[in-house]
Amino acid sequence: MKRVLTELEEIERSIIKRFRKEIWSKFVKAIKDYELVQEGDKILVCISGGKDSFLLAKCFQELKRHSDVQFDVKFAVMNPGYKEANKHMILKNAEKLNIPIEMFDSDVFEVAEKLNCESPCYMCARMRRGFLYAKAQELGCNKIALGHHFNDVIETTLLSMFYGSEIKTMMPKLHSDNFKGIELIRPLFYVHEDDIISWKKYNNLEFLNCACKFTEKSEIDEEASKRRVMKKLIKELKADNKNVDNNIFKALDNVNLNCVIGYKKNKEYVSFLDDYEERGK
Repeated sequence: MKRVLTELEEIERSIIKRFRKEIWSKFVKAIKDYELVQEGDKILVCISGGKDSFLLAKCFQELKRHSDVQFDVKFAVMNPGYKEANKHMILKNAEKLNIPIEMFDSDVFEVAEKLNCESPCYMCARMRRGFLYAKAQELGCNKIALGHHFNDVIETTLLSMFYGSEIKTMMPKLHSDNFKGIELIRPLFYVHEDDIISWKKYNNLEFLNCACKFTEKSEIDEEASKRRVMKKLIKELKADNKNVDNNIFKALDNVNLNCVIGYKKNKEYVSFLDDYEERGK
């Protein structure tokens, strides 16, 4: 008689079976393409409480089970000042998904609001990152893994162009400037947000959407956020060209330096005029 799978087993199985093409294969491909996980790594998976970071944690558990590469993985949640209901939801999901998290407290929300009460989001993001790097260092980890996905990459690129006047994107990995020997990696780099949502709905899972105290207090209009504007714009563009997001992504890996006016490398500006005459000879 065939054994009935438990709810947890069904959730784990769905990642490598039902959503193999959309999630698991893309997760593994990003790790291989960008050399994100190597022998002897000790990785801290940072969980915010949302769908992306919880899926990332489950993917890492599956990778550890199936990979020939030997690495260690830890799971941590930074509590920046969540309401008790949100904190409880994170702990409940971690238990349901069998993720052995370590939750540690910080005063990020409180300090970010004091330092910049009109626009605390930027300060909050920077402080969060600093706390996570410090935790990784404390645990002896050489990498921290975040749950940013394909759509985050595209939106960040457009935000930089439209509001930052430069072409740059969210990288699949980068070295920390302030915490030597620690790298940040983004293994969901190829995974689309719609597929993460489908995985969540398929398994009847509920995660935190936005636990930011500022949004909850309506001090920040989420609908008017620049990132939401980018989401709407991309959706409109895809109505005309369904591959527009993939094309933006590929363009970031296909820059023709002969056809740009200028670019920056290691903080130095290079103009097309610098060798223009030489190339014309």
